[in-house]
Amino acid sequence: MKKIISLLLTAFVLTACTPKIGSEEWCSDMKEKSKGDWAATETKDFAKHCIF
Repeated sequence: MKKIISLLLTAFVLTACTPKIGSEEWCSDMKEKSKGDWAATETKDFAKHCIF
């Protein structure tokens, strides 16, 4: 049980540190990230929030 709680807490902490999708910080982070590392949803979100 302690391992599950620890894993969930770690996942929460790591995801809480990422900028909100569509924010200026997120867009600039995506511009710096290699295009080959983008997921399909990231590509869609980038086009939706950062280009249009």
